Amino acid sequence: MSSRTLDFFFEPRSIAVIGASPNALKGGNALIKNLQRGYSGSIYPVNPKYVEIEGLPCFPKIAHIGAPVDLAIVFVSAHLVPEALRDCAAGGVKGVMIQSGGFAETGKKGRDLQETCRQISAENGMRLWGPNCMGLVDGRRNLVFSFLNPAMWEKGLTPGDVSLIVQSGMLSAGFLIDLMSHGTMGVSKVCSIGNKVDVDECELLEYLVSDMDTAAVALYLEGISKGRAFLDVARRSTRPIVVLKGGKSPRGAQAAMSHTASLSGDDRVVRGALIQAGIVEAKDFKQMMDLSRALAMASEGMRPGGVAVLTFSGGAGILSADFLTNHGMDVAILSGETCRRLEAFFPPWMPVANPIDLWPAAELVGGAEAYRRAVEVVMDDDNVNVLLLHAFAGGFRLDLGLEALASVSKHKGKPIFFWLLGMHDEAMAFQRRAQSLGMPVYRELSRAVEALHAVCCHGTRGPEMAVQNPPEPVPVEIRSALQEVLGSTPPVDGPLDEFESKKILSSVNIPTVQEAIVADSTQALSTAQRFGFPVVLKGLAQGKIHRTELGLIKLDLFNRKQILLAFEELIDRLEGAGRVLIQKQIKPDVELICGMIRDRQFGPAVMFGVGGVFAELYEDIAFRIAPLSRRDALHMMDSIRAKPLLAGFREKMPIDRDKLAQVLTALGWIGLEAPRVTEIDINPVAVVNGKPVALDATVVLRQPNE
Repeated sequence: MSSRTLDFFFEPRSIAVIGASPNALKGGNALIKNLQRGYSGSIYPVNPKYVEIEGLPCFPKIAHIGAPVDLAIVFVSAHLVPEALRDCAAGGVKGVMIQSGGFAETGKKGRDLQETCRQISAENGMRLWGPNCMGLVDGRRNLVFSFLNPAMWEKGLTPGDVSLIVQSGMLSAGFLIDLMSHGTMGVSKVCSIGNKVDVDECELLEYLVSDMDTAAVALYLEGISKGRAFLDVARRSTRPIVVLKGGKSPRGAQAAMSHTASLSGDDRVVRGALIQAGIVEAKDFKQMMDLSRALAMASEGMRPGGVAVLTFSGGAGILSADFLTNHGMDVAILSGETCRRLEAFFPPWMPVANPIDLWPAAELVGGAEAYRRAVEVVMDDDNVNVLLLHAFAGGFRLDLGLEALASVSKHKGKPIFFWLLGMHDEAMAFQRRAQSLGMPVYRELSRAVEALHAVCCHGTRGPEMAVQNPPEPVPVEIRSALQEVLGSTPPVDGPLDEFESKKILSSVNIPTVQEAIVADSTQALSTAQRFGFPVVLKGLAQGKIHRTELGLIKLDLFNRKQILLAFEELIDRLEGAGRVLIQKQIKPDVELICGMIRDRQFGPAVMFGVGGVFAELYEDIAFRIAPLSRRDALHMMDSIRAKPLLAGFREKMPIDRDKLAQVLTALGWIGLEAPRVTEIDINPVAVVNGKPVALDATVVLRQPNE
């Protein structure tokens, strides 16, 4: 459904408030007052108890209004909401915003009530926003469609170009109060979506990324309703997107389920999905707004590259360089021409290098002039793509000439970020002034560098990169081979044994170790002689995955006697309910783990990380959503802590990254093409002479009729 069908929520020509009240302490009264302060359309209070509310005629039902109603805001007790929706349907209302609570967040009775509301709206072609939400605030047009206390808006809304989507109702109010108290950052639209029974974050995101008043979108989410559709919208977006995800810990996820009836999903899968779609993830609310503000101001046309640091303190330059380096950013090496031009207004005793300490130059030509000249010179350097300026507010005889700096930044197309120290009131005034000119300001160096890093990285992993690096399509022959193998797979509901699992892997060209099923000890010996010693014998039995603990894996078999003894022991342990597998024993340079799971929010997701017996201990893994592009697979390799192992640690041969990328891509193909396959675990994937090969694997199946 097109996001433009949401226009009657954002731009209604008329609004009815069901549950309007003359009592100033009631939310139904706050709704009317909030609408009256900025909304220019028709307002219709609806409540059969009253004739007039806040100077407006009050109607018993929607049908009695006698005029079209685009939007109805419902604020009555939960058990009365279904009747209110039927009233809206009879009156031809297009959209309904339910701000009442008491639905799915409260338990089964509330879930049933919410489902009734959904059915009524669906049967009558109405769109629902909420329930259990705070509604909508539009800072650009000074609109408040919410029951929040009207006193909050007495100083007015600060308009801006960052829009918010917030799943939590009260948290959205807290975000707004925090933003308004500082006055350093305005908002475009704030959407509180609550239980999102109909209108969800995916539709709202699609609406906002095409909104001319929105330059960046920030979201606080506890669950993502349509994971893959959400990622598709993000990939197509030309606006930066920042997400703060709640429900990451087990307790947080439990709270999220009780709070907004969300399914939070595996946090590692969510993180991989966000990276894949070019979405920036925030750690907390302040960082979410810091990053959104920076991306809104500075991301357009931004290229990754070196950072020039201009300070009024040598120590500030040293700290800045440390922070930038720790975030993987380059402190630019200035060209000889740049250094010569800077030396023209520096004292001869002061060497010029990046970070650039401007204090000596300021003593000669003045602070504003030193900054202006230095910024102009440095921005001409091809090694520099962004500037970090350290400044003081109050207590110093210093005027930076912000208008001149902003003009140079805009003309050169290279953003300026400020790390600001100083007196509170002067600093707040500086921040408001600089940000009104398009230059982000941060009171902490760490926040400044985090924002700068996000802006620089956005160009390398944003939506345009997804277009340039599309996922690999499933080759016809691979699809055919996979379906053929699945068609002959035993009708198992659960894990396949290792041999059957590897048949599925081989069908998509994932390399597997040389192996065979042997019926007796004589066949085991002849196969071992054909493979070459040493070999491994494994007992395979349905449902037995952790075979080491059961004594079903026999390693380091170098001769006839060892093979015969190992085979007989495995037969005894299997007790006639299994078979024996023989493999060529391989000594890996590195052990990795690769796999696939089905995430409840995003569907098939591919896993990669450090494998072997320490896989669960270290948990050094990364996820991406299928299908994978080659770039996705390579980025997974670069994202684990053990990345140096892949580059040939301690004289080992570097891994063939393209071959490993093919393994990860193929796992995604299985996830997309074989819905019966619910889980794949390849552990370990041995790296031998730089090439990956699957030593052990488990594929879990689900029967088609389930």
